[in-house]
Amino acid sequence: MSSQNDQSNKFSTTRRKLLMGIAALPAVPLLASSGLFSTPAMAQAPATSAVNTTGLAVTDTEVTVGILHSVTGTMAISETGSVQAEKLAIEQINAMGGVLGRKIKFIQEDGASDWPTFAEKAKKLLVNDKVAAIMGCWTSASRKAVLPVVEQYNGMLYYPTFYEGLEQSKNVIYTGQEATQQILAGLDWVAKTKNGKTFYLIGSDYIWPRTSMKIARKHIEGHLKDSSVVGEEYFPLGHTQFNSVINKIKLKKPDVIYAAVVGGSNVAFYKQLKAAGIDLNKQTLLTISVTEDEIDGIGGENIAGAYSSMKYFQSLDNPNNKEFVAAFKKMWGEKTVIGDVTQAAYLGPWLWKMTVEKAGSFDIDKIAAASAGIEFNKAPEGYVKIHENHHLWSKARIGLALPDGQFKVVYETPDLIEPDPFPKGYQ
Repeated sequence: MSSQNDQSNKFSTTRRKLLMGIAALPAVPLLASSGLFSTPAMAQAPATSAVNTTGLAVTDTEVTVGILHSVTGTMAISETGSVQAEKLAIEQINAMGGVLGRKIKFIQEDGASDWPTFAEKAKKLLVNDKVAAIMGCWTSASRKAVLPVVEQYNGMLYYPTFYEGLEQSKNVIYTGQEATQQILAGLDWVAKTKNGKTFYLIGSDYIWPRTSMKIARKHIEGHLKDSSVVGEEYFPLGHTQFNSVINKIKLKKPDVIYAAVVGGSNVAFYKQLKAAGIDLNKQTLLTISVTEDEIDGIGGENIAGAYSSMKYFQSLDNPNNKEFVAAFKKMWGEKTVIGDVTQAAYLGPWLWKMTVEKAGSFDIDKIAAASAGIEFNKAPEGYVKIHENHHLWSKARIGLALPDGQFKVVYETPDLIEPDPFPKGYQ
């Protein structure tokens, strides 16, 4: 990596140091005192032979899961929060007595922002460690690398990131938004409220941004009246030189910059936009890839005025979220922030727990069959439910980036949006 990439990664140093120290932390009794979840009376655990018929890492007292995210490389700025959220959920579940009377133990692996490494580590977790589930991945490239592994070895992946859709698997629960829940609602909002007619599309160069922009272009040109795309460009992950495309944007003067730049590259992109004199309070920019986690590295002053289309923001005003944010900061420090994917990662262990208990088994086939209809009323975003296509019903929200690094929610859909990973006319 170049020295500029190294400079970008420095912004996630604090979070990575926290993460590196996780293994040394004692078990934290969180949350019996938080009030978020009441602790039920302990029931006798069912016999292991009855709930584990396929040789998973389940004993009479423990069940082992895998955590697989990048804590090094360009994606660490985005994925560190997912690891923290998953460990918080596991701590809370264990404080309540675990899953089917068994405490959750985790094995963590580093995908290192490298897609073949994700596949290798997923195989290790499933074949060698025999984990009962994997909480993991962030980019679609990492998920696509892991998908054939979890399908071949019949594992279960809880995937937290908003993504392009066009996928459905028995072996995956998608806890983030798919494209119709994030992209279409966001474009409709910006066209209506900002009179957006011309769009400049910019993204990182891999499957999620390219497929997302294909869907966005079809919606702009086919569904938004008198609208057009005036530019479209992609850059490698870790890229830090955006001056050329910024000059093109200044020449084209689009109504909307529509951005799907990913990971550490966001630090350079938004700093260079500001340095070039582009005032995001005057130039509308709508991103589908920047959450509070990325702003922690970008700096709120460099992105203030931009809009983000997500289903969750840390500033959401509901009782579930207030207790979640308090518990997260208690575990990881007052200065930590919580973004959309972090919250969706937090959902994974809880949805897995509830599905296991509904199925009465850790067996993957039984969990897959029992997943549809699982509801989580204590979700920080408010409420989630697993659809039969293994995606979640969720709302779409638009947040305005503030100088302090948080978002002000300026719009949300009135109802939950049904997930539609294979939308007609957008493929």
